[in-house]
Amino acid sequence: MTGTLEVTDLRKQFAVGRPAIDGVSFSVPAGEIVVLLGPSGCGKTTTLRCVAGLEHPTGGEISIAGRVVSSPGRGILVPPRQRDLGMVFQSYAVWPHMTVRQNVVYPLKHRKLARKEANQKVDEALALVGLSEYAERPVVALSGGQMQRVALARSIVYRPQLLLLDEPLSNLDAKLRLRLRDDLRVILKQTGMTALYVTHDQAEAVVLGDRIGVMRNGKLLQMGTPDQIYNRPADPFVANFTGATNELSGTLVERSGEFGVIDLGNGRRGEVALLQALSPGDKVRIALRPENIGIGQQQGSNIFPARVLERRYQGTQTVYEIDLFGRRLEALELGTAARHQVGVETTVALPREACWAYSDSGPSSHD
Repeated sequence: MTGTLEVTDLRKQFAVGRPAIDGVSFSVPAGEIVVLLGPSGCGKTTTLRCVAGLEHPTGGEISIAGRVVSSPGRGILVPPRQRDLGMVFQSYAVWPHMTVRQNVVYPLKHRKLARKEANQKVDEALALVGLSEYAERPVVALSGGQMQRVALARSIVYRPQLLLLDEPLSNLDAKLRLRLRDDLRVILKQTGMTALYVTHDQAEAVVLGDRIGVMRNGKLLQMGTPDQIYNRPADPFVANFTGATNELSGTLVERSGEFGVIDLGNGRRGEVALLQALSPGDKVRIALRPENIGIGQQQGSNIFPARVLERRYQGTQTVYEIDLFGRRLEALELGTAARHQVGVETTVALPREACWAYSDSGPSSHD
């Protein structure tokens, strides 16, 4: 039976420097997939390894299915093999001298199941990952994507309380990665398994996760649905990391509920969404995704003149560099035809709900 994961005020301090994990708390309800997303060194893999019991936290508590498996303050540290976990790593970690079936049945050998029942479980796991007809093949005769499916089947065959996946697609080529990424969510949902998944790839996080936790410097900045992370980022770093690469700055003039009017300089004003507690007079930074800039549009809020500086045609879309108030922004237009010439004056629409204003006090979101 699948279980709930609870992580409370988790801390991990290595010998020197800032903490690798700095007071992280989140829960994964039974049957949900939570993805930890962030750049290298943000603490996401260390968090996963603490849940697995491969790293020992210096503070906080971890419980799986209501049972505390780690609590340094109370002297509790349950060994990994007693935590009822499945794990899938970057490396395929399959036994090269065995067949596919032998690999998948291996974890059941210690669980004293009758051979018939074990074989039935293996057949179910192989059917789930789409490898039924490969059961008797030597595992070394498979492609990388198929080997990773074997590793997945082996980790779910005994139906652990919790499945941990550490960048399992990063060693695959681009095409295989996309296919297995899409299949993986279906497989996990079919098993009903609780899963904690670690990646630095936001497309992967959005496709796979019921909820996404964005981490930076050992802290969990935001935990939300993919829609919340993408459309209501909690701070400039989350916005920038998930693709809001344009930044404007200004001063908040007035606010009305969730929206406000910003002075952008030289008498220009624009409407923005206020995603933090801001007061009139505050300096703000505005994050904006390239795909949310309506190039050539003349209707809606925030219509401004702009000039096309560069154009990069990419087949299904065109990326433009534009000059807006003397600032260089990137705009993305979908479609197989590039409609705007370099050097032309045009208008751009910046939808107010897609202009996210944050306090301009902290470090830049690009560092």
